[in-house]
Amino acid sequence: MAHPAAAATAQAHQPLASTTQLELGIAAAPAAASPHQTLGFELGWDHAHHGITPPTAHLFAASPLRQGWLAGRATFGRRTLKASRHTRLWLQLRSHAWARGRSFETLELTPNYLQQIGTEHCPITRCTLDESTLSIDRVRDDAGYAAGNLATMSRGANAAKARHDWASASELAASLEQGPFKQVAGLAAAEWQRVAVLCSFVTELPHAQAALLPMHMLPPNRLRLFNPIQALQALVTRQLAKPGWSQRLARIEALLPDEAVKADFNRFVMALVPRVLNAGSLVLAHEIRWALEDAWSDALVQKRWARFALQLSPAQAEALVQRAAAKRLSTVHVQQHALPRATEGWALERRGFRAAA
Repeated sequence: MAHPAAAATAQAHQPLASTTQLELGIAAAPAAASPHQTLGFELGWDHAHHGITPPTAHLFAASPLRQGWLAGRATFGRRTLKASRHTRLWLQLRSHAWARGRSFETLELTPNYLQQIGTEHCPITRCTLDESTLSIDRVRDDAGYAAGNLATMSRGANAAKARHDWASASELAASLEQGPFKQVAGLAAAEWQRVAVLCSFVTELPHAQAALLPMHMLPPNRLRLFNPIQALQALVTRQLAKPGWSQRLARIEALLPDEAVKADFNRFVMALVPRVLNAGSLVLAHEIRWALEDAWSDALVQKRWARFALQLSPAQAEALVQRAAAKRLSTVHVQQHALPRATEGWALERRGFRAAA
């Protein structure tokens, strides 16, 4: 879990154990090429470097992607890199972004990163994912493809979500709950609630508003949480996923500022715990996750959380997350960065599009 932003730790590569220095010549796009053509050429080159044929749609004669691919094939021949499933997905995602003029941040958004955000079940529909149904979604439509703004989900959920933000998704969920319609774009009310919560994570909301949102969906791995109270909410909820939760929650309670806040925190925990434990003896990680999320549909859980959370300031909530992480009370790794580092590479100033020439 990350909140107000997480940056991947750079991994140093060990030098070759040899006295021979290897040099690789990389072909360049024509000097007069536009930024779009240059990126396309580089993308084709990377396809060739991994021994992967680009999508058929980009193989017409004038395509800069095809030109880069042909240049790469002439250079590498059969001396290509092994392409993993996530490398293929990375190239597909880059091709998709390039063709649509979307910004794609390549420093942190690597095949390894895509592997880290992978999941076996769609967080929205909860269906099982495979290579034919899996897709990568930009959670904020006004941002580009960048670390912290991506989530893995089903193609159907991605298409339904489209350009919705947390507010419009919330309105759809509320409308469906009132009837008479049961679905919009193939998603029911509970699924639109998850879409809304997902979008809220990367939306800077007033603290009083963020504190009232039920956690119908736990944050996907490596998503950046912009609202400190939601980071605390996720940290506390996740405690019940692993044995020893009672002791960890007691230690988190001890970090709270005063007795009144501690009492309200304890009341919240006493409302949440039975609703998770009543789900039965769950073993599979995704079933435990769903039980935790479903517990937030209970009105008493929401009421007691709001009473507790509204007594904290954003700074207090953020400090609690930091202190809990430092004491290893978090069941997931927490990384933190201050704004504007949180959205570096998101291209928010261009609404997620690539810079013009």
